[in-house]
Amino acid sequence: MSLPNTPQNESPLLEIRKVSRHFGSKPDIATRISIALGAAKPPPVVHALDEVDLVIRRGEVLGLVGESGCGKSTLGRIAANILQPSSGSVLWKGTDRSKLNGRALRDADLAAQMIFQNPMAALNPRMNIETLVSEAPAIHGMIKGSRAAYVDEYLQKAGFDPDMKRRLPHQFSGGQRARVNIARALAVRPDFLVCDESVAALDVSIQAQILNLFMDLREQLDLTYLFVSHDLGVVEHISDRVAIMYLGRVVEEAPVEEVFAKPNHPYTQALLAEVPRIRPGKRKFEAIKGELPSPINPPPGCHFHPRCPFATERCRTEIPKRKEIAPHHYSACHLNDVAA
Repeated sequence: MSLPNTPQNESPLLEIRKVSRHFGSKPDIATRISIALGAAKPPPVVHALDEVDLVIRRGEVLGLVGESGCGKSTLGRIAANILQPSSGSVLWKGTDRSKLNGRALRDADLAAQMIFQNPMAALNPRMNIETLVSEAPAIHGMIKGSRAAYVDEYLQKAGFDPDMKRRLPHQFSGGQRARVNIARALAVRPDFLVCDESVAALDVSIQAQILNLFMDLREQLDLTYLFVSHDLGVVEHISDRVAIMYLGRVVEEAPVEEVFAKPNHPYTQALLAEVPRIRPGKRKFEAIKGELPSPINPPPGCHFHPRCPFATERCRTEIPKRKEIAPHHYSACHLNDVAA
C-alpha cells in the first residue's frame, strides 16, 4: 500500500522516543524500611515497554504486531495519552506532550482517540447510544446545533442506523457495538485513532466490513491509525508500515511489503512462517520454540535469545541496537552486524 500523502521527510504526527513503562505497586513506609533492612523483597515490577522508538506520520496506517503480553496495548495507550510513560518522551506534532497544558493539552487529548478490543466493555451499559456518542463533544462544546442531528451524522459515518440511537448497548450485536465505539471516537473529530485489536472479537465477515470502514474513514476524514493486532493477515491488508514487538521492544519496522517479502529479524521470520497461505504442496508448520519470558524478569541482552535458533553469546549479554538495513527498514539484531 502506497503513502502518497506521507512523504518520509514530513514531520511526524506522533513520535515516541525511548519510551519505557513499568508497572508495580508502590511500597508503604514500613515495607520500604523492611526492604532497606533486608527483611523483605522489593515488589515485582512488570517491564511492559523498554526504550521503544516509533514514528507515525500523518495519513498512514502503522500496524503493531506481536504475541500477547508483548506490550502492544500499553504502547497504544501511551500513544493515545491514556497512560504516561515511566521514562522517555512522546511528541505530538513536534511538541513534547508532557509540556502541553491548558487548551493545547485538551486539543491534543481530543485529537488522539482509542478504540478498544471489547466493544461491550467500552460502553456504559446504562447509557443509550445517543448519550454515549454525544457526551464528550457536548462537554467540550463541539455541538453547536441539535445534539440528535450531531449524533446522527457520526453514527452514519460509522455505518450505524441512527434510528436505533435511543437503545442500550446490550440490545446490539458485537459488530453494531463496534460501530458505536467508532462513532463515539469520531464524534470528537480526532486526527489519530489507536485501534487496539478492534476487530479481533468479531466474525470474519464483520471483520471485513469494519476494516473496509476504517479505510473509507481514512480517506474521508484524513485519519492516521496505529492498528494493534496479532493477526498478520489483517495487518498486511490494512497497513502501510509494520512494527514488530517482542517483550516490550520493537525488533523490526518496515513498509508492509518489505516486512512480508524480506523479514529480517528471526522473530519476524518465525511469525511469518506460520501464516497460512493458499499455495500448492504441503507445508510443515512449527511453533516458535519455548515460552514468552516473563516481563517481570526479562532475559538480558536480546529478549528473544532464549527462543532464537541463531543466538550467540553476544545475544545473551548485549542489547542489539536498531539499525537501518534497507531504505526505511529497521531491525534490531546482532546478525546484521555479522552480515555487514
